[in-house]
Amino acid sequence: MAEECSVDGFPGTVSLLGNPEILKRRKIGLICSVKCPGSIILRTYDLMQSLRNENVAVVSGFHSPMERECLNILLRGTCGIVLCPARSIPKRIPSEFKQLIEDGRMLMLSPFDEKHKRPTSDASVLRNKLVAALADMVFVPYASPGSKTEELCKEIIGWGKALYTFDSEYNAGLMEMGAQAVTTVSLIREYQHNTSSLIRQNTDVEEMECR
Repeated sequence: MAEECSVDGFPGTVSLLGNPEILKRRKIGLICSVKCPGSIILRTYDLMQSLRNENVAVVSGFHSPMERECLNILLRGTCGIVLCPARSIPKRIPSEFKQLIEDGRMLMLSPFDEKHKRPTSDASVLRNKLVAALADMVFVPYASPGSKTEELCKEIIGWGKALYTFDSEYNAGLMEMGAQAVTTVSLIREYQHNTSSLIRQNTDVEEMECR
């Protein structure tokens, strides 16, 4: 049964089904336009294969063709998966996800109530904003020029949140906006650096409380 909770940086409440402890991991948001250049697809496959066994959670709607392929790769690993549908959480969960939810590897999370049973363009925009709000950093393999995905990228950079993409002629616009060039190593180092910072902060707080 789905439960409700609030999400920092996102208005209203969201429904969730699965293991909420996944949200305590370092979260990488994944958003990609429907059409994606072939060279970007191959590089994204390599990146997902490198991340799938890391102690991170990948957050996405996993709806566009590129996002779905990423999900297929991640399912074969051990990382956490947060799936945000552009509709209410379905009452009939796909069999491939049931075991993942039972094993604590997947969380389904939606800002839509039960009357929103089908994805729409507007719902997809709102869903992607939720993905970005949940994530500690956002990875966009490709955003079509002039697309809603590109518009969201501008918003994310405006929030001051780290946005990563591939250094490619196809992503020149994103790089000009302020997106950072991504490699597998850079994402993992970003995760490790921020995790270490959180550990140090928590330790400092504990020491202050003990004084």
